[in-house]
Amino acid sequence: METKDVLLNLRTARGMSQEEVAGKVFVTRQAVSRWETGEAIPNTETLKLLSALFDVSINTLLGSPRKLICQCCGMPLDDGTLSREPDGSFNEEYCKWCYADGKFVYGSMEELAAFLAGHMSSENWPPEAARAYFEAELPKLAHWKKTAE
Repeated sequence: METKDVLLNLRTARGMSQEEVAGKVFVTRQAVSRWETGEAIPNTETLKLLSALFDVSINTLLGSPRKLICQCCGMPLDDGTLSREPDGSFNEEYCKWCYADGKFVYGSMEELAAFLAGHMSSENWPPEAARAYFEAELPKLAHWKKTAE
């Protein structure tokens, strides 16, 4: 879905007029109209305001051009699983289980690997194999790369 369609759908689903949206994000009604016709795309600061107004991520506002994964555990992300900063804004890098209230939940990669292996293993994927998999894959994620530096 394109940005113009996302914005139109979010606005109409909430029963808001273009004028109301414009007032809440400090632009003109004509700017909102141009976004909804595809003539323009909101700037970065306005996207942040729209994200807060509609309670969706900027990635969603832009039509989900990026496939997001948690840079701590590797889980696919969507608006329901994204973490939030202490001010309530979305953090599009981490899931809500790895990063909460502005802090990382897991202190080490080993702690996370043990947790994941315990919860993801099954009859067909024994805990030892699951743990080995996570120990090989987690270091490839941005959070653990930064931690290793």
